[in-house]
Amino acid sequence: MVADQVAARGVSDPRVLDAMRAVPRHEFVPGPLREDAYWDSPLSIGYGQTISQPYIVALMTELARPAPGDRALEVGTGSGYQAAVLSRLVARVFSIELLEPLARSAAATLQRLGCANVTVRQGDGYLGWPEEAPFDIILVTAAPEEVPQALVDQLKPGGRLVVPVGPVHDVQDLRLLVKDESGRVLSRSVIPVRFVPLVKRRGS
Repeated sequence: MVADQVAARGVSDPRVLDAMRAVPRHEFVPGPLREDAYWDSPLSIGYGQTISQPYIVALMTELARPAPGDRALEVGTGSGYQAAVLSRLVARVFSIELLEPLARSAAATLQRLGCANVTVRQGDGYLGWPEEAPFDIILVTAAPEEVPQALVDQLKPGGRLVVPVGPVHDVQDLRLLVKDESGRVLSRSVIPVRFVPLVKRRGS
């Protein structure tokens, strides 16, 4: 998977490639789909959500430039796969999932696999995790129509935010936002992507 679907498509950070090799993707895929776990495609994890294809997970991780001492926020835990990859690259991972069954299942899987530096909670990803901010890295694994301001606010100077942005059920734009030391945010488009929408909690 890593050689043919990730490295061959341009992801070259050796730490990211090692993390992708080390995390067993089949552990984050529902039983009936486990034989497909190492295909380069998203797979359903229930509740209208998916686990992203391996290449996109690796690309987003590389774009964030994770460092061993970093604190990372993931918005959209899903199955927990992206959090598991990040857990091998940074000091702490805080991951938010709106859907309580997915948050509970992902937390159990991550604990079972020994990802002790990951904390999962159920909540609205649009709000981020202000109690633990600021973050060196923020990865958003579902697509808002606009970048949530709360996430930009919770990014450290020098921090990196990777997020797919665009309308529901259409091609979206994977963006890398970098906050400089003065607080100015620079944004660039990376590639077109398709993600499930980032859903807000009702009433928020």
